[in-house]
Amino acid sequence: MSNILEIKGLTVEYKMPEGVIKALDRIDLFMKRGDVLAVVGESGSGKSTLAYSITRLLPKNAHIVEGSIVFYTKNESIDLIRLSEEDIRRVRGNRIGMVFQDPMTYLNPVMKISDQIIEGLMVHRKISKREAEMRALELLKKLKIPNPEYVAKSYPHQLSGGMKQRVIIAMAIANEPDLLIADEPTSALDITIQAEILELFKELQKEYGLSIMIITHDLGVAARIADKIAVMYAGRIVEIGNIKDVFEDPLHPYTQGLLGSILTIGEHKIEKGFLLKGSPPNMLNLPKGCRFHPRCPYVIKEKCIYEEPPLIRVKEKDRWVSCWLYKGENT
Repeated sequence: MSNILEIKGLTVEYKMPEGVIKALDRIDLFMKRGDVLAVVGESGSGKSTLAYSITRLLPKNAHIVEGSIVFYTKNESIDLIRLSEEDIRRVRGNRIGMVFQDPMTYLNPVMKISDQIIEGLMVHRKISKREAEMRALELLKKLKIPNPEYVAKSYPHQLSGGMKQRVIIAMAIANEPDLLIADEPTSALDITIQAEILELFKELQKEYGLSIMIITHDLGVAARIADKIAVMYAGRIVEIGNIKDVFEDPLHPYTQGLLGSILTIGEHKIEKGFLLKGSPPNMLNLPKGCRFHPRCPYVIKEKCIYEEPPLIRVKEKDRWVSCWLYKGENT
């Protein structure tokens, strides 16, 4: 299967009153067409910054220092970083859809739901308002929204959190994108609604052949929906692999720590791990060498505290890990 996304050497910095934070540091990541990739890590690891870099929705105090983000449509390859603002708007909401953590941040409180879906359709598809109205209603039905005609005429404040999230998903898939990016899409919902939303993602992925990148701190969410997983720590990717392989045999000590307090997640049994102690580093004052070494029970003092490990491929498992405990091929 061909790649839909290739990220190379991506570095993103935030200018803060206290100094400069390197939120992403030379990130390398690729994603196969049709895959569901979960990007996981603790708060502040850089996973949301990754999502907003791809969609070019970074806040004003953030900027991409270097690197490339190449997005492959069915007809061409596009370096998203080098697109003009006008061109990225054509891609965003059309070829790339986005589902946000807080729907009310992105739903217009004074516009009816149908009008918000219709607006995106008419901008990107150049269809008549009547056709857009029919498509909007069709989407609400597809997302299993009860009484879709009523919801279409409603305002956001009249809907529950789960319904608002379904509306955001409808807006994200309205133009049948190639890639859907979901940033913590279930974190504000109760557990029953979470399960419904995740099942909906799976159904949409199968129906449309969507590639989905889901950003989450919840390993249960990753286990339920993802094919592959990328684990982030302090602005770096520390492990990549198939979800089953990573859950059953985590290689990086940080991944082992994340999984160590959990015996099973869904169908995945955790074979090894430890209880993760300590806190992520201060991003304004990162430790030298491996960023995880102050919390790592396997630290090699002669190596880990002085040299940052590269992301290497472990050939026999088709896995990638950034740790001096392993030998393999550099990416």
